[in-house]
Amino acid sequence: MSIEDLPPHGADRTGQPVLEVDELTVTFTRRGEQSTRAVDGVSFAVAPGETVGLVGESGCGKSVTSLAVMGLLPRRGVQVGGSVRFDGHELLGASDRTLRRLRGADMAMVFQDPLSSLNPTVPIGTQVTEVLLEHRDMSRKEAVDEATRLLDRVGIPDPARRLKEYPHQLSGGMRQRALIAMALACSPRLLIADEPTTALDVTIQAQILELLKELVVDTGTALVMITHDLGVVAGLCDRVHVMYAGRIIESADRHELFARPRQPYTGGLLASVPRLDGPRGAPLHPIRGSARDVIPWAQGCAFAPRCDNAQDDCLTEVSGSTVPLEYDGPGRELRCRHPLSYPSTPAGATASGAAR
Repeated sequence: MSIEDLPPHGADRTGQPVLEVDELTVTFTRRGEQSTRAVDGVSFAVAPGETVGLVGESGCGKSVTSLAVMGLLPRRGVQVGGSVRFDGHELLGASDRTLRRLRGADMAMVFQDPLSSLNPTVPIGTQVTEVLLEHRDMSRKEAVDEATRLLDRVGIPDPARRLKEYPHQLSGGMRQRALIAMALACSPRLLIADEPTTALDVTIQAQILELLKELVVDTGTALVMITHDLGVVAGLCDRVHVMYAGRIIESADRHELFARPRQPYTGGLLASVPRLDGPRGAPLHPIRGSARDVIPWAQGCAFAPRCDNAQDDCLTEVSGSTVPLEYDGPGRELRCRHPLSYPSTPAGATASGAAR
């Protein structure tokens, strides 16, 4: 059975994850230059009603992973390998027609920058109704009525008037809500949200996160949340995958990850977040160096140049494979030879201090 034989949108499907990503690789090539491996063997799954977070610094491969899953990467100069299965059916290599049928209906994505994601020359109403007319059997009047309801659902005031306005006439929060309305138009089974709260004030951010949480609870949608904001992860995600240099380096339940980060990089991310329960004026503990200070995974652990726990064996291969992602207790996986140890210091301590 091929992906062309998927049941129609809205049909009942049970007994398997909505999305399964297995050893996904994305390599960018350019004539006369060395190729760049942006995603290097990423694997994860998302079940109905589950929220999974992809966390990491800018440039770690989070957004490229989401674009590969959605089939939105350009074909020229990009090599995508591994497997991406939606309802058990392979998406990599599927025809453009099949992907267009799935995108917007069964799969949807909220992009990071709403101003560049919306067409500046087309009214908001036209952009929302386009999704409804393409994927749902509606007349134009029914589509306009549904678009008005969707804008109202995402908290846009006076939705009938907003349908006639252009993106530049809306605030950043309203544009983001309009994007979410478009994504929710067909009640997708999989929603990927790529930094949906970037550049929004705290109040609007909380409202959008609450909206996404309600979506997962009410409709059973599988949600993949891509973010570098650990506060978003703490309030929304069930399971968290921490990425670095194109690979997942730690994977755990949200509560376990925050209570006992094992990868020094994860510990560093948590330590760099200001804490309300700490002493006034306490200094922050940033991760030293920058995301560019990496070594190829083929030579060892990419995080080793920035890691306070790094030792000589972090820069060598073991049995022909560099630092594999291994079992680290129930529901946990870890890619590290010298992880943080417990009990020692509470979560949020510096990476080096937690290991001593």
